[in-house]
Amino acid sequence: MTYTIDIAGMKRDLPLCHVSDDLLIGAFVMFGDVEITIHCAKEMLKRAPEYDYLIAPEAKAIPLLYEMARQTHAEKYFLARKNAKAYMQGVLQVDVQSITTQGMQTLVIDTADAELMKGHRILIIDDVISTGESMHAMEVLVERAGGIVAGRMAVLAEGDAAEREDIITLAPLPLFNADGTVKS
Repeated sequence: MTYTIDIAGMKRDLPLCHVSDDLLIGAFVMFGDVEITIHCAKEMLKRAPEYDYLIAPEAKAIPLLYEMARQTHAEKYFLARKNAKAYMQGVLQVDVQSITTQGMQTLVIDTADAELMKGHRILIIDDVISTGESMHAMEVLVERAGGIVAGRMAVLAEGDAAEREDIITLAPLPLFNADGTVKS
């Protein structure tokens, strides 16, 4: 089963994946789809508030983060990693429960990156927002670093997230019943 979605004028067929016995979600994965990545970055930049730096959570938003930075000729962007790496001299971290991740997830930024964020406007981006937990964790990281949340953006808003007015998105993504029909 698939769902055809129009993302700011570009269509894709998303496979429907089981989350539970009575809930399916449309799987939007930008990895490997250069055309949709470039298109979504361009469309998001048209709608973006003023910002100094971009940040995104690892991993599915990485192509979007890079492409938005590339299109604006940015010299730096930030990535919240899923765990601390050996090269990090210190870390800020937040734990988060996401709908697409089994168990608790950790998001981490290097203290050197945190220092660069201090006093700057940071635009938080992601591929899909659903419960908002990952986005909230990103906000906490930015604020702990001393940055100013300039805005929140995602390519798609899944389910009730489409009703949120505090997040700029390109398209809504419905939730689905077990038979593939859209949940009402």
